[in-house]
Amino acid sequence: MTPARSNTVDGVLRRSARRVPGRTAVRYADRSWTYRELDDAVSAAARVLRGEGLRPGDRVASYGHNSDAYLIGFLACARAGLVHVPVNHSLTGEDLRYLVDQSGSALVLTDAALAHRLPEAVRTMPLYGAPDGLLERLAACAGAGAGGERDAEGPGGGTGTGGTGADEPGAAESDAGGPGAEGPAAEVSDEAVVQLLYTSGTTALPKGAMMTHRALVHEYTSAVVALDLKETDRPLHSLPLYHSAQMHVFLLPYLAVGAENTILDGPDPDRIFDLVEKGLADSLFAPPTVWIGLSNHPDFTVRELSGLRKAYYGASIMPVPVLERLRARLPGLAFYNCFGQSEIGPLATVLGPGEHEGRMDSCGRPVLFVEARVVDEEGREVPDGTRGEIVYRSPQLCTGYWDKPEETAEAFRDGWFHSGDLAVRDAEGYFTVVDRVKDVINSGGVLVASRQVEDVLYEHPQVAEVAVIGLPDERWIEAVTAVVVRRTGGTGGAGDADGGEGVGEQELIEAARARLAPFKAPKRVMFVDALPRNASGKVLKRELRARFGAP
Repeated sequence: MTPARSNTVDGVLRRSARRVPGRTAVRYADRSWTYRELDDAVSAAARVLRGEGLRPGDRVASYGHNSDAYLIGFLACARAGLVHVPVNHSLTGEDLRYLVDQSGSALVLTDAALAHRLPEAVRTMPLYGAPDGLLERLAACAGAGAGGERDAEGPGGGTGTGGTGADEPGAAESDAGGPGAEGPAAEVSDEAVVQLLYTSGTTALPKGAMMTHRALVHEYTSAVVALDLKETDRPLHSLPLYHSAQMHVFLLPYLAVGAENTILDGPDPDRIFDLVEKGLADSLFAPPTVWIGLSNHPDFTVRELSGLRKAYYGASIMPVPVLERLRARLPGLAFYNCFGQSEIGPLATVLGPGEHEGRMDSCGRPVLFVEARVVDEEGREVPDGTRGEIVYRSPQLCTGYWDKPEETAEAFRDGWFHSGDLAVRDAEGYFTVVDRVKDVINSGGVLVASRQVEDVLYEHPQVAEVAVIGLPDERWIEAVTAVVVRRTGGTGGAGDADGGEGVGEQELIEAARARLAPFKAPKRVMFVDALPRNASGKVLKRELRARFGAP
């Protein structure tokens, strides 16, 4: 029996399935699922997982691209009392082995096409596309049941819905479970860990943030309130579902309010433009790298995009000049800046559409269930306008890092979680991120925030992307170094300091000196074809330091 005060992640779906059972919950490829059908499928999938001998608390990794099956797998783990471990589908080799081994995953749910990348000793189950796939097992268990009406091609090839015919009377009482039946793990506590969210590892090895049901449901509530999520919205989910922002700031909160969701394999500009023009999508979340790509696409200025009403950005800092260009092109579009990190679910602060004027570089104010302040190196709160580290206190926070007690103790000190982000708070409570603690450059004994230098260089018309890092230097301790992707012309060879076509090193250095104090201006400029990024859009500055800092 489900506890009377249950507030679990899968319960978010169950409540919506009772409230709006016949409404479309998710579309993916040629399939769609109503809320009742989706809830039935989650209960059936939870039974499949428990039937594999998995017990509450066991870790189950998911290694696959975006799909309806990926979502069902996550929610099934939640309902079965298992701990879901989302894994970046681009990882291979030792990086992949590290996450599977460090989490102690007993099973990996994977795309059939990716299974060969996994270590041989790892136990796997295809998400779909194979006779023993998770979705195929649902169909086998219920005839045309929880897996849906599909032709012989199986998931991805059918033209029918993804459901059970659940609009018929009594459908919710099927053996697959659903709103009218208890799930297979009804005693799951909302204090139990439901997911290990591995940090992106831009500066060190990833750490698994232990997220409880209670933490994530609090975060969903914060997202609904701060981001104005409505059941009438038609959100488009194109970023990887293994990333906490797409899954926990948008997809699950939108399922909580009962909206119609569309899942894409990735942020393909043509597909996004098509769905907006057809009225099937009116809100989109993307990191700055995707918004930059959309705004630079040749069709961006000619396609009919007036149906796009809400633009959410985050995952990394949006350069102010880029945001200004987007606002100029789409003046009626409401922009929301979302900021946070995996350990807090991940949403911590939001800058709403009515708050951008005069503070376009701000990440906003804390969301409903987050308390934040700025402290010095001794943990003392600093006056408004003074730079320091953001620390958080919130029920959204993880309980610590999986099997890393020392890192947990370092992050949770004096009753606060230390984020590693440097910021300034103003008198009205708005936060502006200055940099990551480890991204501050020691230039001749004076600290330089890399973001300030990046914003200046982004204003140059021939700079498409830039990352500023500190490299070892005998004179400066760390030399301010800009790694630039030119907007036009050649690269002059990957890693060239000059040469080739387009803007050169000296021109950019002089442009920076005209706007910055001399010690902040780049001492070097390196040109590359592309910046290394993780799948959430964050620039991997450690890779740039390793590449250009080597003797």
